[in-house]
Amino acid sequence: MRVVFLGSGAIGIPSLKALVASGTHEVQAIFTQPDRPAGREMKLRAPPIKVAARDLGLPVHQPAKIRAPEALATLAELRPDTIVVAAYGQLLRKSLLSLPRLGCINIHASLLPRHRGAAPVQAAILAGDSETGITIMQVDEGLDTGDILLQVATAIGSEETAGSLHDRLALLAPAALLETLDLLTRGVAHPRRQDPALATYAPKIRHGDGEIDWNKPAGELARRIRAMTPWPGAYTSIFLRNASTTLKVHRARAREEIAGSAGTVVAVSDDGILVATEKGGVLLQEVQLPGGKRLLAGDFLRGHPITPGLRLGPIE
Repeated sequence: MRVVFLGSGAIGIPSLKALVASGTHEVQAIFTQPDRPAGREMKLRAPPIKVAARDLGLPVHQPAKIRAPEALATLAELRPDTIVVAAYGQLLRKSLLSLPRLGCINIHASLLPRHRGAAPVQAAILAGDSETGITIMQVDEGLDTGDILLQVATAIGSEETAGSLHDRLALLAPAALLETLDLLTRGVAHPRRQDPALATYAPKIRHGDGEIDWNKPAGELARRIRAMTPWPGAYTSIFLRNASTTLKVHRARAREEIAGSAGTVVAVSDDGILVATEKGGVLLQEVQLPGGKRLLAGDFLRGHPITPGLRLGPIE
């Protein structure tokens, strides 16, 4: 099968490699987002899928808009049987969807119709879901509204972060994708419509989503910390050495039995910094100051003594 791959994020890399290695499918080209400034020095950075594509010797196209006439013309010249989409970052219009003989299929990191949108991995953790998975779906003009072709589920670990779950889902996707392509090739796929009444949405994560609001229950905050790891990272304000700074929280655990004023440190030990929340408390187990290293709580406390009663969060 002749395949064009549309993707930007790292989640699509294992699927791209599987397509190339399959011996059954011909990957004609990669379409990805343009290089963008990133990091403190704002140097241009290539999308992860571009780096992988170049390592595989595949041609790469980076149109600013995939719906632009010149981009569509390039796609049409390739005459793909299907277009595989994985975290591309742009909505696809009818002019593109109608190009491939077998349509476009999308690799989505949730069990649709739950968590449609840009951040399904984080949304599943935030919601406290016990499982998530990969959905291979036909692409239509809506936001992840197309018919489901195949789904594979996996449990979400109690300590799992968005980063670890993302990586597991990326490795779960290739087999699902290859099976779907086989079904399409043989003409035996059975698309299943999504139930819109069951749909939930996962908007794009912003940097501010990582700020910890201590006026929330402990369980909710522990999930938020896991969902915001590694990016944008969960953080709170802390007053140290006569100045307010930002404390990044990499690992934490809910402690439901704790009582105290929300945002107040109630105990410190080598096990962690215990902070009261609206209901219960959160034990901060691994933290980091700006420009510093990630430290286990015990190591952090030896360099930055904290006493119970210290208030975290914005100073009122």
